[in-house]
Amino acid sequence: MSEAKPPPSVPPPARERLLEAAVRLIRVKGFSATTVEELCAAAGVSKGAFFHHFQDKDALGVAAADHWSLTTGAFFAAAPYHAPADPLERVLAYLDFRRALITGEVAEFTCLVGTMLQDVHETSPAIREACEASLTGHAATLEADIGAAMAQHGVGGDWTASSLALHTQAVLQGAFVLAKARGGPQAAIESVDHLRRYVELLFRHPTADSPHPCPPGGDADEGESDAMAPRPLPDPGGRLRRHGRSRRPAGADGAPQRLSYARSKSRDRACPQRRPHRGLRRRIGDDPGRQGL
Repeated sequence: MSEAKPPPSVPPPARERLLEAAVRLIRVKGFSATTVEELCAAAGVSKGAFFHHFQDKDALGVAAADHWSLTTGAFFAAAPYHAPADPLERVLAYLDFRRALITGEVAEFTCLVGTMLQDVHETSPAIREACEASLTGHAATLEADIGAAMAQHGVGGDWTASSLALHTQAVLQGAFVLAKARGGPQAAIESVDHLRRYVELLFRHPTADSPHPCPPGGDADEGESDAMAPRPLPDPGGRLRRHGRSRRPAGADGAPQRLSYARSKSRDRACPQRRPHRGLRRRIGDDPGRQGL
């Protein structure tokens, strides 16, 4: 009895083949430099088939961004970085996973929607919107873990889970640009390593009172770590005396010399907890030997 022959494989529909060709070619050449003829040749379809599925090349770009979101969304949803119980470990595992993907030729690990945005963000609003939706949609998948990590580890401030999630994507896209500029993955890998260290520091060094009472960019209050305090001034001649965490120059009689400070009144009103020795201009008289203090 003869064995049954397997049915012949059915090629993917022309539209799907065009989208896959777009993903490959645009990541190599960019959107503008990729022609309809090249897309049709790579997909093995005619130009008639192309215009049967897409009104024009911009319509293909929008569909390619949507296709990218669907395929990469499924890929990341099944990735192993979701396994750790600690939400912070899940966030760090995500960064490790992204780092592991940066290998091979530049076009193999860079982002389709990031590449198209750099190319046509001014000339094609429809593509720009589709790419923006893809980037922010992926960032949104990180917000739950970041928010849970903030709550579990007692971290807060003038930032949100959403803003940190978007920041991760900003660093990744910038890393891809560096990889393109240098023709290899190493610069991108180092950028992701820096991003991981930043997240670790953000969660392992929370502020004492979150959110911080000072406005963004303000100085820390008295509860800040001693590691952040300014280093003491050198005292080779014994003319400086320690007063708390700072030193003041001593006068000829050994008594500490009084210092005058020029403060910004508006900043002091905005943040009454501001440490008086930071953000101030110190005037120490006319002695040339003390001008460098």
